[in-house]
Amino acid sequence: MESLVVVGASLAGLRAVESARRSGFTGPVTLIGAEEHLPYDRPPLSKSFLGTGHDGVVTPFRSADELREDWDVRLCLGAPAQALDTAEREVVVDGRPVPYDAVVVATGAAPHPFPMGQGILGVHQLRTVEDARAIRAALDAGARTVVIGAGFIGSEVASAARKRGLPVTVVEALELPLIRSVGRDAGEVCAELHRENGTDLRLGTRVTAIASHHGRVIGVGLDDGDEIAADLVVVGIGVAPATGWLRDSGVLLHGADGGVVCDERLATNVPGVYAAGDVAHAASPLFDGELMRLEHWTNAAEQGAAAARHALDPASAVALEPVPYFWSDTYGHRLQFVGTPRADEVRVVSRAVAGFAALYRRGDRLVGALTVDRPREIMKYRRRVAERGAWEEALTFAALGRKIG
Repeated sequence: MESLVVVGASLAGLRAVESARRSGFTGPVTLIGAEEHLPYDRPPLSKSFLGTGHDGVVTPFRSADELREDWDVRLCLGAPAQALDTAEREVVVDGRPVPYDAVVVATGAAPHPFPMGQGILGVHQLRTVEDARAIRAALDAGARTVVIGAGFIGSEVASAARKRGLPVTVVEALELPLIRSVGRDAGEVCAELHRENGTDLRLGTRVTAIASHHGRVIGVGLDDGDEIAADLVVVGIGVAPATGWLRDSGVLLHGADGGVVCDERLATNVPGVYAAGDVAHAASPLFDGELMRLEHWTNAAEQGAAAARHALDPASAVALEPVPYFWSDTYGHRLQFVGTPRADEVRVVSRAVAGFAALYRRGDRLVGALTVDRPREIMKYRRRVAERGAWEEALTFAALGRKIG
């Protein structure tokens, strides 16, 4: 193996180039990124960055000098990959070929288009640091805010606005927030958090129009005939894997969302091509080989490092069995989830909003847990999920509050 190319200057991409060097690889390593920025931490963009106490500065994980001099990485930033030629083993960037022996795809995901708001000032999606700066500036100016979509990012934006005492409306097409992600009971808790903190939550409601004046947003029209005044609209209606550049490559893409399909070692159907992070549908031995695409920080870091190791030395590749984990800070509460929400049963074991806990069962196993403000407890559930722990043991732990195993 002579050269490694990593496409995506993301957390997964950064961990891939670091892993390659830590594994002893001395050949050329190229990191390609669509943004001009060096890899930086994205989760804070919808959390602390929007707060009044943040200085508005986003510091990259590593400086350009570190990456070039200490890690011997060739940086190719500010131009997205256009195509992958698997026959010639080249990534095409800005019309120029970048040859590879192995490639790690870590291009992440991009927000779903929102045509109604196109070209209207004050309508934003939140994915990049530029997006976050624009939203923060509007909040600093006291914007009346409408959030479209009550997912995690939308809820965090609403939380940031309410902390400033600003009026916020959250419009959600489904009957409860996050019902597809974490289930009905947990969705009800999320709805209660919004209402307890003064957010106007509109459930089962769709946006039909974005009103503007001289090119700037002034309101949002709803399918019930109501119109909400707004200076800032943040659209959080989900994302899709950024794989348009792979459509003619021969790499197998998932039929539902176009993500890259991988085995449990992160290898695709094309020799020498691996994937990691938000873009990858990876088989999970922990959950019966289920293909899982996870938009989680820990998953991106773990998969990025593993994908590079496996790409450089396929013979030593081992199956990954991570326990999915994510968190959200909303209205001063910490929501944490481990495992998978795809379950035969969801059992709420504590209903208080501060201290809520729900367990997820598949067969006779504990496969997931959601908690609010129980950081030490969630890690114990995570261990039980990793060990394929018994459902009844998890219920015992929940009821008695004692350590299992």
